[in-house]
Amino acid sequence: MQLEPALRRLDRIAGGRQADHRVAASDDPKVRRAFRAMTVLLAVGFVLGVATVVVALWMSATGQDVGFAVWMRCLVVLGITTTLFYFLWRAHAGWYWAFRRLQLFSRIFPVVALVLAAIPGLYPFWVVTEQILFALLLIGVSDYLQSDAMRAAYPKPRR
Repeated sequence: MQLEPALRRLDRIAGGRQADHRVAASDDPKVRRAFRAMTVLLAVGFVLGVATVVVALWMSATGQDVGFAVWMRCLVVLGITTTLFYFLWRAHAGWYWAFRRLQLFSRIFPVVALVLAAIPGLYPFWVVTEQILFALLLIGVSDYLQSDAMRAAYPKPRR
């Protein structure tokens, strides 16, 4: 079974009107390093999300109240990280829409995470710490995406 046709259908949903715009793979070493660094940052974010789930499971198993907000946060972080990995993978393959989604979400999600972390009593301290670390990782991803080399590798499509 070929995976690419199914992925292209998903790309159409996620990419909107720019779903067909593809750029040539860049041979710029700065772009390759940026993709490696972003992969590491997202992997650390995924591990952080899994660790949060493990801690929440352990706390529940020992009879501590974890709370609905913490469980939702656990699921959301894993979902966000998985989605960002998909966007990263498709951007690495040259899809402009995926690059733009990475730029957008790596700017928005840290703000949301920090705002939620600032709400008194919403999360226990360990989850607030996880939120802040997650936001810092995504700010790092955003920083790589805003570099001159990355923006040059993904020029805006003509209308």
